[in-house]
Amino acid sequence: MDTRKLVEVCYTPGEYAYFKDEFEIVVVIDVLRATSAICAAFDNGIASIIPVPTVEEAWEYKQKGYLAGAERKGQIVEGFDFGNSPFSYMKEEFRGKEVVLTTTNGTKSLDVAKDAETVVVGSFLNLNYLNEWLEKQNKNILCLCSGWQDKFNLEDSICAGAICDHLINTGNFTSVEDSSIAAKYLYLSAKDNYLGFLKSSSHRRRLKNLNLNEDIKYCLTPNQTNVIPILRNGKLVNIQEN
Repeated sequence: MDTRKLVEVCYTPGEYAYFKDEFEIVVVIDVLRATSAICAAFDNGIASIIPVPTVEEAWEYKQKGYLAGAERKGQIVEGFDFGNSPFSYMKEEFRGKEVVLTTTNGTKSLDVAKDAETVVVGSFLNLNYLNEWLEKQNKNILCLCSGWQDKFNLEDSICAGAICDHLINTGNFTSVEDSSIAAKYLYLSAKDNYLGFLKSSSHRRRLKNLNLNEDIKYCLTPNQTNVIPILRNGKLVNIQEN
């Protein structure tokens, strides 16, 4: 009998319903840029992040005095002070604070997955640290890619493939879905040069047109943080501190 646990990849939040009942842990991935910004925020000492799916909800929190950020289509929503650039969260004003955030794709995925047993945030920034934690859990793991407006994207799929490849190589996990096998091979093709491989990807072009090249380079540079944001009671907190 095969006692290995499953690690699979779901390419978009819209496909999550097909997977959700089989997995105890969901890793939400939005490389460019929400989950990268969230990891940067916790690395900078933020206390917690309340992810909300709509701009209206974020605005309600802002009216109550919360630090609130909103991003749509790569840009800061009018009336908000920040969006989902990781560099926004490296300022002193965020340390020890609770922040509210809504983004085009990443916070939607967090909302879709919120009822799973365990929801954690993944990116290239915390890849090795997250992989080491995941391999100790002995549970079925789903990598939920945020995609772009419910469509497939390369960078999230490559990051998910990196997680699959690591866990399968431990000998304790297996993948049976074609989506996971494809993600793994995308990762193996891209791993020596993420920037080059993703040069013509749609979201990288989108962000480049918004003059966000520094964000792109930062988000595609692995293992800059040792944090694992985890969803608890509707808030993201750093797993190390809880």
